[in-house]
Order: sequence, then C-alpha cells, then structure tokens
Amino acid sequence: MSSSDTATPVRPDYDVIICGAGPVGLSVATLLYKRGMPAHRIALIDAKSGEQAEQDPRTIALSHGSQQILHEIGAWSLMAPSVTSINQIHVSRRKHFGRTLINREDYDLPALGYVVRYGALVKALSAALTPNGVTVLRPAQVSAIDEQGLQASVQLADGRSFSAGIVVQAEGGVFSEQTAKAVQRDYDQVAIVAHVTATATIAHRAFERFTAQGPLALLPQDDGYALVWCVRPDTAKHLLALDDNAFLHELGEVFGGRVGRFSSSSARHSYPLGLNAAPGASARTVAIGNAAQTLHPVAGQGLNLGLRDAVVLASALTRTSSGPAALEHFAAQRRRDRNATIKLTDVMARVFASAPDGAPSQALLGLSLGLIDVAAPAKRVLAEQMMFGWR
Repeated sequence: MSSSDTATPVRPDYDVIICGAGPVGLSVATLLYKRGMPAHRIALIDAKSGEQAEQDPRTIALSHGSQQILHEIGAWSLMAPSVTSINQIHVSRRKHFGRTLINREDYDLPALGYVVRYGALVKALSAALTPNGVTVLRPAQVSAIDEQGLQASVQLADGRSFSAGIVVQAEGGVFSEQTAKAVQRDYDQVAIVAHVTATATIAHRAFERFTAQGPLALLPQDDGYALVWCVRPDTAKHLLALDDNAFLHELGEVFGGRVGRFSSSSARHSYPLGLNAAPGASARTVAIGNAAQTLHPVAGQGLNLGLRDAVVLASALTRTSSGPAALEHFAAQRRRDRNATIKLTDVMARVFASAPDGAPSQALLGLSLGLIDVAAPAKRVLAEQMMFGWR
C-alpha cells in the first residue's frame, strides 16, 4: 500500500470563507466567532475597501428583530447615536379609502424598527469584528468558486487561491447586474432615493404609501425623511431630470399633506427593482441575504431577512460539522421565513403596488388596510412579520 492511500486529507485554509463584507457577511463572521468557531478559521473577502463601504450613503430600515441581532453581535451600541427609531408606521393608499397605523405601544416595544445609513451600519459591524482576529481580505475581487470534494476553493482576481470547508456567498449586487436565479421577476419599476425635509414632520413616524406606479416610503431620519419612491422607468427619468423645486412639488402631489410641504431634497439616485431568488445550496457553498434573495423594497424586508439568514447559518455551522449536513439544516430552518417574506413582498409589489387605479386589487387593498386597522389579530400578524419574520 502506497503512502498516498493512507494519507490524511489536507485541511483547508479556513473552515468558512465569506464572500461579501456587507452587513450580512460581517454579521455571519462575527456570529461564527461568538458561537465558538476559532477566529483564524474564518476569512472575509470583499471587493471594496473598508473606507469605500463606510461612505455608502444609502439608508437602511432595520426591524426590531434585527436590532436584537445587532445587539448580540456587539454592533448596536457602536451605531446607536446615528440611529432614528420608528415608533409608528402609517400605511395608506393614495386617493383611496383605507389605512392602518401600527404603534409600538400596542406591542410593548421600545420601537417598531430603526433607520440608519448603510455606511454607519457597516462601520459598526466592522468595529465589532476587528478585535476578534478574523482574516479580512479587502479590496480583493473573487473571480471563481470551485467545489472539490471535501472542500471548496475561492480564486481571486490577483491569482491567489484559498480553500475552505464551506464558502458563503453574501455579495448580491443590484438586481440589474445579477445572474438570473430560479425565481425572477422584473417589476418594471425604479426606486428613487434621496433625503427630503418637510415643514410639518412627525417625529418617529414612518409612512408607506401605495400609488398606481408603486410604493412611496418616508423613513424618519435626522431633520427629515429618507425617501424611497418606486415608479415606472419613464416616470423615474422625468423625476430625475427635474430641478429640486419641481421634484418636491411632484412628491407633494403624490404623497399629500400629512407632513406639510416638502422643502428640500438631497441629490437623487435610482436603481431598478426586481425579484431574484434561489433557495437551494450545493454541498459546500451557500448563498444568504441579497445573494440568495433580492427583493422589492416594499415593507423594507431585504436586509432584515438577510440578518435572520446570518443567525441561522452561524448556528448551523457551529452546532454541527461545517459541511453539507449543516447547509441542509440551514436550508430547512430558513425555508418558511424565506418563502413567506418573498411571497409577501412580491404580492405587495406586483398586485397592490403596481395595479392601475380602478383595478379590483386596488379596491381590495383599501378594504384590507381598513380591516387590518380595526382587527387586532390581523394587525398583530402583519406587525410581527415586519418586526421579526417567521421564527
């Protein structure tokens, strides 16, 4: 018998390599360490430098359940000064009867959710991870991932290669640049994002307003609101070409006068919207967060769903061996929450938010909002899905 027949398999460089150092990837890395995986057995790779990520101006809506996750990680106290709490959520349909108002007092919670800039969230998560000794490679571009029996290899664009028992894909990108997954839908909508101020802001109240072209959200932040306005591509082109005064006038026409007159706007940015999801995983690789399911921003569930992915995956990889059995356990544990959240956001975006005025679904939406507001059990189901997801 040759020595090669009895040789012990070579141990991979890492137990887990995480591709993508956004909020979900950073959360997985820290949770793996906190649940007992040695820091030197974890690697995190991202194409952007830390400074680039921390300068990202996008706004994130965090659920109460996500706040609990970030508190466990140790990031919450680091970002608290830059967070605005959401104590009420007002949901309505433009020019139609029916609305619902969800209050934190009804659930005995300090807040229903929180608003924070993406860069501040990444900075806090990076600071929570740094003392642990996890290997961080950035900027470094992943060019290929290849499974090879008992391990997987990650190839970098600069020629370096690293092996791991499990590779986590946590870098999703934007919908328009993604490879099509098993479930894909182009909503034919564009999200316009900006920071706006108004003359009669209502502190700590968020608004979700459905229009004929898509939902319009105002999230309380600083001295005004983070705006996410979903419209048809041709309307987006028109709105982006307007000067600030004309843009604010059109925003007021669509939103109404609940916060007074809109008085200023930051620079506007836009991105196309779609659903792109694939629930499966291979033996040695798994996708989580936006890499597994890119959602419409209606109800603000994308990142919150991804953070729940991170918690369950970290538990699966540290309670059992870091191999195929752990990924099978993860998939089974996440199936219900993922399916429910994907279906919820898809229905809200496709049926209610984009059907034309006068369509039966619009009348149903108004009636549903009115019924939810007076039916405590229905309101609780909706609120708990928004705050925690299926657990």
